[in-house]
Amino acid sequence: MKIAVLVDDEQRMIDLIELYLIPHSYTCIKKKSGHEALQFLKQNHADVVILDVMMPEMDGWETCEKIRAFSNIPIIMLTARDAAEEMVKGLKKGADDYVTKPFNEEVLLARIEAVTRRVHNHQEDHMIFNGIKINESAYEAHYHSRAVPLTPKEFSMLCLFIKSPDQVYSRDHLLSTIWGFKTDTEDRTIDSHIRNIREKLRHAGFPVDQHLKTVWGIGYKWRSVN
Repeated sequence: MKIAVLVDDEQRMIDLIELYLIPHSYTCIKKKSGHEALQFLKQNHADVVILDVMMPEMDGWETCEKIRAFSNIPIIMLTARDAAEEMVKGLKKGADDYVTKPFNEEVLLARIEAVTRRVHNHQEDHMIFNGIKINESAYEAHYHSRAVPLTPKEFSMLCLFIKSPDQVYSRDHLLSTIWGFKTDTEDRTIDSHIRNIREKLRHAGFPVDQHLKTVWGIGYKWRSVN
């Protein structure tokens, strides 16, 4: 089941949206304020947020901005306002799409499918581990905001480790997986790349020695916990 968080101070509206979504395998979490939505999202997983703009105390724009401070969950703004500047404001606050009231049920469902698919595809190229952010399609690695200048082979090796933590990789396996062939210099080749990865992550401030471990006589592994 997919989880949709519906945020609107108008009970009739969130009940109506729930009625539309339930037949499409959505579990709806209904919240009547931005504060309630934030409290839920900080502690729980959800697949999409349908967020009304005009709410008392904290409006949808402020709520959207606060959600974006800690989450990339897809957000669709829902409002009776259809002025272009209102839509632009919502998108600049971090919304993924904007639907005006009254809305067509099929249009809303199509917008939900589009934003969730787009975010899912984006996340497939991105990984995060304890502050390390990996963008596979761009061959970029950052620790918090600091770039880690890895070579393509070092980058591929780090991705392999982070994708499969706590798995021991022999030097021979790493060589055949990353380089695609075997050579007589496998120990020196792999060891030098591991040393470079450690130095570069350490220089960026990441506690690499707590995670990238040598398994003596076998190879290396990436520990998921300290």
